[in-house]
Amino acid sequence: YAMLLSLIFLIVLVAAIVGFVFRHEIKTNFESNLNLALKDYNVTADRHSEAVDTIQRTLHCCGVQNYSDWERTEYFSQRGIPRSCCKNQNDCSEEDLKDPNKAKLKVFVDGCFFLVTSTMESKMSVVAGISFGIACFQLIGIILSCCLSRYITNNQYEMV
Repeated sequence: YAMLLSLIFLIVLVAAIVGFVFRHEIKTNFESNLNLALKDYNVTADRHSEAVDTIQRTLHCCGVQNYSDWERTEYFSQRGIPRSCCKNQNDCSEEDLKDPNKAKLKVFVDGCFFLVTSTMESKMSVVAGISFGIACFQLIGIILSCCLSRYITNNQYEMV
């Protein structure tokens, strides 16, 4: 049992170290995937478009760096900026969303990449604290299972 707990502890430790070391690559990968999702954005409800809409609605942001990122997409030439960027859904018309100057007043101007990464980084202390707590419980379990193993082994020789 102690060996199994030690193996799980080492796997979690390696995963945490790899996540910390490669955090910049994770950010870069997220940014490129978000740019790709904007480029391929369409009104048919595919999961990438839904994810972009959910991020924009939840975090009150628009585009990757800012709302003008939408101007470089095929969707913008057809329909303008998506409605998920609107501050007030009732106050956004399609004509306003096709004109970047008018849209600036009606949509969220901040980009989603910075908001997502800053939200993740602010929550990392909570995740690190919970992970540390779980690791402590695993170490206590390893120590207690070793003690139990030694106790069982010692008692076995005394019985004979």
